Amino acid sequence: MDASLGLALQPDPARWTLGRFLEDVAERHGARAAFRFEGATWTYAELDAAARRAAHGLLGAGVGKGARVGILVANRPEWAVAAFAAGMIGAIVVPVSTLATSAERDYVLRHADVSVLLLQRTLRSRDYLDELYDRHPALADGAPGRLACEALPQLRRLVCIGAERVPGGAESWPELEDLGADVPPALLAAVREEVAPSDDGMLIYTSGTTAHPKGVLHRQRAAVIQAWRFAEWLELRADDRVFTAQPFFWTAGFAMSLGATLGAGACLLLQEIFEPARALELVERERATVVTAFPHQEKAMGEDASAPKRDLSSIRLSRFSSPLARLAGIERDEWGVDASYGLSEMFTLAALLPTRTPAEIRRGSSGTALPGNEIRIVDPETGAPLPAGVAGEIAVRGATLMRGYYKVDPEHVFDAEGFFRTQDGGSLDADGHLHWTGRLSGLIKTGGANVSPIELERALAHYPGLKVAAAVGVPHPVLGEIVVLCVVPMDGALAPDEAAIRAFVRERLAPYKVPRRVLAFADGDLHFTASAKVQLAPLREAAERRLAEERAEIAGHTYGAG
Repeated sequence: MDASLGLALQPDPARWTLGRFLEDVAERHGARAAFRFEGATWTYAELDAAARRAAHGLLGAGVGKGARVGILVANRPEWAVAAFAAGMIGAIVVPVSTLATSAERDYVLRHADVSVLLLQRTLRSRDYLDELYDRHPALADGAPGRLACEALPQLRRLVCIGAERVPGGAESWPELEDLGADVPPALLAAVREEVAPSDDGMLIYTSGTTAHPKGVLHRQRAAVIQAWRFAEWLELRADDRVFTAQPFFWTAGFAMSLGATLGAGACLLLQEIFEPARALELVERERATVVTAFPHQEKAMGEDASAPKRDLSSIRLSRFSSPLARLAGIERDEWGVDASYGLSEMFTLAALLPTRTPAEIRRGSSGTALPGNEIRIVDPETGAPLPAGVAGEIAVRGATLMRGYYKVDPEHVFDAEGFFRTQDGGSLDADGHLHWTGRLSGLIKTGGANVSPIELERALAHYPGLKVAAAVGVPHPVLGEIVVLCVVPMDGALAPDEAAIRAFVRERLAPYKVPRRVLAFADGDLHFTASAKVQLAPLREAAERRLAEERAEIAGHTYGAG
């Protein structure tokens, strides 16, 4: 395997750690703007200095190599400071979704064995610290640095970003930095020296086919390889101003937005919360040249009432299928990342065609394996490799493949040759182009996120009056799929209340997991397996037919409209 993996910006494998990545970009671009956030500019030098202060503080707090450091922060500079500080000392970064409900968040904190949680106090209408105190009074009553909570048994320290003093057992960010006042720079340098690219670096939670999200454990090198790689492959330049709507707590946000922008020496334009009108205002005001967002976010921006009035002529890179491209005056499909295939287990993309590949080729492909990766198609039942042109299950391995699922034995994750079987269907053609055809499992991919049907069905287990509740993914041209819940009422029960069911789910799961529609069926409408499980394929088809019959309009798409 080529040690450089085709990485021209940083071909030295010894420097593929989070700490060295920050050191490299700060050395190259020190005085340049790294972030613009709420009217303020952070330079690369300032980002590096802030991460070093936080790393000193973590060392002073007793955080060592391998410790789990949770980050519950929106897209703001402090997220990057926390992540690079933790990675710098060899701790494992555990991004926590700001969209997660209290129960979802607590599961991640406990399962990941988080010992230090760095969080922002409030976001929208939520106060994350109050939520933790309400659910776990021991945290409110505890001593800073000596927290003891049976529900979160490894958690010892809560640190809130910002300078204000915080109540209970939490500490402020300056108080964390004060803990590092007597940590000599030589000690931090020695600690950094012992962090290797092969060390565990990030533990990212993603919904799978299980009731709870899976902890995807990545080496430090995975995040850094993808950051350098996408700085090159996306054709970012040091004079670019990149607007992102991708959250940093998912791999795409880190690799293709945060990491890629920093790797190129460009400036990242940040907003805590994605709102189409405010995003457009920021793009116009800051003269953004690149927009990195999920397709449904770009669609929402392009269709916002204020969009036609905005001057978006500064945008030079945007996928041609996005309505933003037309508003920016992009007239030809000459650049795009649509010919790609990725998953959290590969720290985003495993396959991609160069962005300047002719459009007619990009439109018919899911990409070719990125340098250092291997893709094969296997029989879903036996695991035997299949020849070109034969459809089966996609299996991957390579330099950015996860170490494994946390707390799951490797023999339950990888095959005998080290390939990860993705549960995605597809084929490879004679030229090595991957052609993805959809999920083989019930996992639903909507708007760039995974939704587990089991997780949704489990949340509804105690909802009154339902005999069956089965979630399926129905194709959607922008979101990929939408979550549709198919229910059968108990004999004699009232017809299910769609709004009430959606509200019930919204109280228990993150917003993107709430079904777009709830459809009622009769017992006789469903097909079952020999083990009395609902057959999802015919149910999915029935749900799509129902939406077409209703001419249902969902997220800008009308089903049955042709």
